Amino acid sequence: MDNDSRTDRAREPEPSEGVPAPEGPANLIDTDYVIGQDNLATDKLGFSIDLHGKVFTISALVTVFFVVITLALQTEVEPLFNAMRNWLTGNLSWFFLLAGNIFVLLCLILVVSPLGKVRIGGMHAKPDFTYLGWFAMLFAAGMGIGLMFYGVSEPMSHFGSALGGTTVEDGVRTDWAPLGAAADDPAGAARLSMAATIYHWGLHPWAIYAVVALALAIFSFNKGLPLTMRSIFYPILGERVWGWPGHIVDILAVFATLFGLATSLGIGASQASAGLTYLFGVPESDATMVLLILGITAIAIVSILAGVDKGVRRLSEINMGLAVLLLLFVILVGPTLLILSGFFKNLGAYVVNLPALSNPFGREDANFSQGWTAFYWAWWISWSPFVGMFIARVSRGRSVREFLIAVLLVPSLVSVLWMTAFGGTAIDQLVGDGFEGVRDSALELQLFVMLGELPLTAITSFVGIVLVVVFFITSSDSGSLVIDTITAGGKVDAPKPQRVFWAIIEGVIAIALLLGGGLTALQAMAVSTGLPFTLVLLAGCYAIVKGLMSEPRT
Repeated sequence: MDNDSRTDRAREPEPSEGVPAPEGPANLIDTDYVIGQDNLATDKLGFSIDLHGKVFTISALVTVFFVVITLALQTEVEPLFNAMRNWLTGNLSWFFLLAGNIFVLLCLILVVSPLGKVRIGGMHAKPDFTYLGWFAMLFAAGMGIGLMFYGVSEPMSHFGSALGGTTVEDGVRTDWAPLGAAADDPAGAARLSMAATIYHWGLHPWAIYAVVALALAIFSFNKGLPLTMRSIFYPILGERVWGWPGHIVDILAVFATLFGLATSLGIGASQASAGLTYLFGVPESDATMVLLILGITAIAIVSILAGVDKGVRRLSEINMGLAVLLLLFVILVGPTLLILSGFFKNLGAYVVNLPALSNPFGREDANFSQGWTAFYWAWWISWSPFVGMFIARVSRGRSVREFLIAVLLVPSLVSVLWMTAFGGTAIDQLVGDGFEGVRDSALELQLFVMLGELPLTAITSFVGIVLVVVFFITSSDSGSLVIDTITAGGKVDAPKPQRVFWAIIEGVIAIALLLGGGLTALQAMAVSTGLPFTLVLLAGCYAIVKGLMSEPRT
C-alpha cells in the first residue's frame, strides 16, 4: 500500500466518479485505479448499460437462481429457512451480540480520542446540509418500515412475556421474556419491555450504521477512493482490493443489502395488507401481499425514472411530515403525561439494563437473545451498506466527533420517543383501561388496533398505511441506487435501467420469501446474509482506525 502524503492538494476526480475532491489538507491514497475501468459499457441494446462485469453478473445470477428455486419449491424450502434461522441464531447469537458491542465501543472511543478531530472531506470542508436537514435524513435513512411494524408490537410482546414470568422445562428456559422477566409486576414489566425495545433500536443499530458510513466517508471523501465497500479494505489489501478480494466484498454487500431490504419490504407488505383488511375489509392473503409488492415496486420504478430530486427527496419529505404528525397526534391524544415522563424513565431503564442486555455469554434468556437480538443485529448489519452509504453521502464536512455523536444520539433519541409513544400507549390501554385488543392481535395488526382506541381512527390508520407504503417506496428506490452503485464499480450516475432492474429484483425476492416461508423466511435470509457481512464490518473497524490515523486533524 502506497499512501500519497500530499496534504495541500488533491486529485480532481473524474466527472463520473461523483466523489468530490478533498477541500484543504487530506491524505489521498495514490492508486492508478480509475472508477469504472473494469466496467462493461454499451448503448447498443436499445438502452445504456455501464456495470462491473464480475460483480454484477455473479450478484444477478445467484439472486435470480435463488428466486427461481424458492418459488418453484415453496413447500420444500419453508422448513429449510426455519432450520437455517434457528441454527444461526441458536449457535451464533453470541457472535452477533459481541460484534454489536465492539461497534458501539469503537464509536465511543473515537468520540473521545484525538481522531475525532478529523474532518470528513478534508480539513477545510464545509457541511452540505444544515443541522436540521442532516438530522432528518439520518433518522429517515435507518428505520422506516421497522418503526411502523415494531413500534407497538415489540413493547407489547416484551411486556406480555416479562409479565408472564419465566418457565423452565428440563432445565432450560422456554419463555421469551428478556433477562429475568418481571412476573406479576406490571410496572416492572413495562420498564423491562421498554428497556429491551430501546436496546434493539438505540445505540447498537446506529453504531453499526456509523461504522459503515464513517469508513465509506473517510476512504471516499478524504482518500479519493470509489464510494463502494471494497474501498474500506485498502489498508488491509492494498491494490489487491481492485481484484477478486474486492469483488467478493462488494458481492457480499449486494447480497446483504438485497435480503435486508427484502425483509423490510416483506414486513411492510404484511402490515399494509393487515391495515387494508382492518380499514376496508380487503381479504388478507398471500395474493393481497403479492399485489401490494408489485404495485409499490411499480411506483418505486416511476420514482427512479423521475430522478433523485423529484422522486426520493419529495417522497422522503412527505413521509417525514406524516410520521411527525402521527407521532404528535399519539402524544397529544394518548396518555400525554405518561408518554413524556415515560421517555425519561425508559431511558433510565435502558441504561440500567444495558450491561445485562448486551452480555453475549451465559444468557439464560435464550429465546430473547437469539430470537430477538441476534435477528435484529443481523438485520441491521444487512441494512448497513445501504444506510451507511446514504449517511456517508450526506455527512461530508462534519468532524468525526460531530458525525458520531449525531449518528448515535439523534436517531436513537427519536426512536426512544417513538417507541415510548406508540408502545407506551398500547401498554397503558391494556394495564390502565383493560383493553386486550392489541395484545390479542397479530403483530402486523397491532398498530391499527391501538390507533382504533384513539380519536380519528380511520384517518390515523390510513396515514399509517400510507407511511408504510411510502417507506416501502423510498427504501426500494434508495436501495436500488446503492446496489447499482456497487455493481457499477462505484459510479453514482450509472444508467437508470440498471436501477430499475434492482428495484424489480428486490420486489421479486420479497415475494419469493413471503411465499416460501413468510416472516420466518425473511428473517432467515436477513440473518444468513448478515453473518458474513459482520466479518466485513469487523475488518472495517481496523480500517477506520488505520485510515483516520493517517489524516491531518484540526
